[in-house]
Formats: sequence, C-alpha cells, structure tokens
Amino acid sequence: MNKMKLKPPVVAAIVVAGIVIASILYFALSPKAPEEKKDKGAVRPALTVTTVVPKQASLPMKLSANGNITAWQEASIGAEAGGLRIAQVLVNVGDRVKQGQVLATLAGETVRAEAAQTRATLAEAEAAAAEAANNAQRARTLQNTGALSASQINQYITAEKTAQAKVEAARALVQAQQARVGQTDIRSPDNGIISARTATAGAVIAPGVELFRLIRQGRLEWRAEVTATELGRLTTGTTALITAASGARLSGRVRTIAPTVDPQTRAALVYVDVTPLPGTGNALAGMFARGEFDLGASPALTLPQSAVAVRDGFSYVYRVNADNRVSQLKVQTGRLVGDQFEITSGLPADARIVANGAGFLNDGDLVRVTDALPLPGASAPVAPAAPASTAKR
Repeated sequence: MNKMKLKPPVVAAIVVAGIVIASILYFALSPKAPEEKKDKGAVRPALTVTTVVPKQASLPMKLSANGNITAWQEASIGAEAGGLRIAQVLVNVGDRVKQGQVLATLAGETVRAEAAQTRATLAEAEAAAAEAANNAQRARTLQNTGALSASQINQYITAEKTAQAKVEAARALVQAQQARVGQTDIRSPDNGIISARTATAGAVIAPGVELFRLIRQGRLEWRAEVTATELGRLTTGTTALITAASGARLSGRVRTIAPTVDPQTRAALVYVDVTPLPGTGNALAGMFARGEFDLGASPALTLPQSAVAVRDGFSYVYRVNADNRVSQLKVQTGRLVGDQFEITSGLPADARIVANGAGFLNDGDLVRVTDALPLPGASAPVAPAAPASTAKR
C-alpha cells in the first residue's frame, strides 16, 4: 500500500490556516477576560433604600379595658294597694316616660266606696264633737253657780275631748282611704325608659309585686374591669372612648372607682358615665363593650412601622453604617400610633435606619442609599451616604 505524501505547498497552507484561526480566537476571547474577572470580584448592593433617623414625639398614653354597659340606676315599680285587679296597662317596654306619668290603672270601685264610707264617719264624728263642745261650754258657765258638781263638769269636758279625738281618727281614716284611691293609678317615680314589664290587664296583684322596671333618666354607664396593678393610673374624671358590641361609640368620664377588688379575678370595677356619640348607632344595657382611658401623653423615640421587621417574635431594625453595609439591631417596641412605632430600647438616637424593605435584608448586607425619607417634625433630612467604592462599575 502506497503512503500518501503531502506536497510542501499544501503543508504550508495548512500551517497558515492554523495560525489565522488561533489569532482570531485569541483576539476574540482575550478582551473579555479582564471584564469577567472584574465582574467576579465586584459586590453588588442587595437593595436600594432610604434612611430615617429616630424622631422624638409625644405619644398618647391609653389604658384598654373591657366591661359591660348597664343602667345607671333601675327603679322597681309595683302596686302599694293589694288585692285589686289591673284594669289597664298604658306603657310597654322601651317607652320613655316622665315622672308622675300613669303606667297602669287598677279597678278602684271598692276603694272609692270605702273612701265614701270614711267620709261619712268623719261627718258623724264632727257632729258629735260639736254637740260635746256645746255641752262642755255650758258646764263651764255653770261652774261658779253650784248648779253642777265638779264631777259632772269634768265629765262634759272629757266628753268634748273624746269627741274631738274621734274626729281626728276619722279624718286620718279619710286621708288613708284617699291615698288608697290614689294608689289605683300606678305612676312613674322618675323620668326614664321602661326596661321590663310584668303587668297584665285583668290580673289581681299582691302588694309589693314588681310590675315595671325603669332605667332612671335613661342613663347608662360602662362598668370597666381594671386590674389592681393598673387601677392606680385612673382617677375620677378620667375620660374614655368606648365601643359597644353593636359598633356604637360613646364618650365617657370616670364617675367613681369601686372601693374593693375581687379576690378571685384581682380586678376592680370602674364606673364610667357614658354619652352616645351622634351617628354611631345605639348602645343598650347589657352589651359588652371595649374602651380606652385617656391617660395623657409622654415623650417617645419613634420610627415608621415600615422600618421595623419582626422575625421569630422579635423586632429588628437595620442601621446603615459608613460603608453602606447594614447592622441588625434588636429593639423593644411599645405603642403604635398611626404608622409610628415607639422604640423603648436598643436604638441609638442618632442612628441612620433603613426606612423600607427591612424584611428583605440580612445583617451585613450592602445597600445603595438614596435620599433620606423626611419625617413629619424632623429638624433636617439626613444626607445620603456615598456608595461604596466596590459597588462602582
């Protein structure tokens, strides 16, 4: 078998072609190598953020409590006259009544007849008293003549006094019967709202049985339950804002505080006079209600709510350092008013804090800082820090 031999011109052409291909590859790939190396060594910012500084603010102090809305006072209305039949019931539950208004009437024929009888007895007693008085007067005129003995004269005078006493007794009986006649009209003892009614037309009642229950003056109160540790923060006159289960809102003012604490619950009752706010609905006695007592205001260090990240039940903020890297700070939060969180501990007052996106950062991340987020009431905005040199491209 003959071996194929390449001619010199062919060998030269192959060598030249290899050199050209190698040159093309070299010039095509060599410019990108420095850029790739540079890209691998650069650190890109994790997030573009704005910063805020903590602000000193005066935040309101509130004390929350739960309780029931009840009647300020309730009056139990019954009949003084017993053994009479209810002739007519004039009001129903929910009716507003005035003091002295007739709520129900009793059948009073028997009572009026007895009253007429007592008036006749009084007239008879008065006639007998008049005759006894005349006899006593004649006896006195004959006292010095000796026509009558001293014993007889004393009898006439005694008869006069006895007759007068009978008149007084008969007059008292008439007054009692007149009062009994008046009791056939069951009247309201005060202005208010009828909250319960057991009176039924035709029923014969016993004295003292409750027929109606009245919320006196229509006044309600909120009986808030406050723990013994919080009780000292309240005083008479402290204002409150209450929200009933129906959604109705009421303004309140502490009237009095119970003098004792329940030994079982360690809570005391705070009695709050309430006034319904117009256009918020109706609050009724027996409703559950939540409320907040206004305890004034106190200074606090605050941050926007968006600057606080909650992780594993703890609150964190991210401080921007001079090299634009963030440090994670564990803080204690307090009151939340609007979008402002009170920071009670763990935060330097002059720290630059990431305002938004804290939940996407980790300790040590590099960030790009834009213009600082202005806070209401802040004296001056915080100047943005220069980007780190390693982030420049």
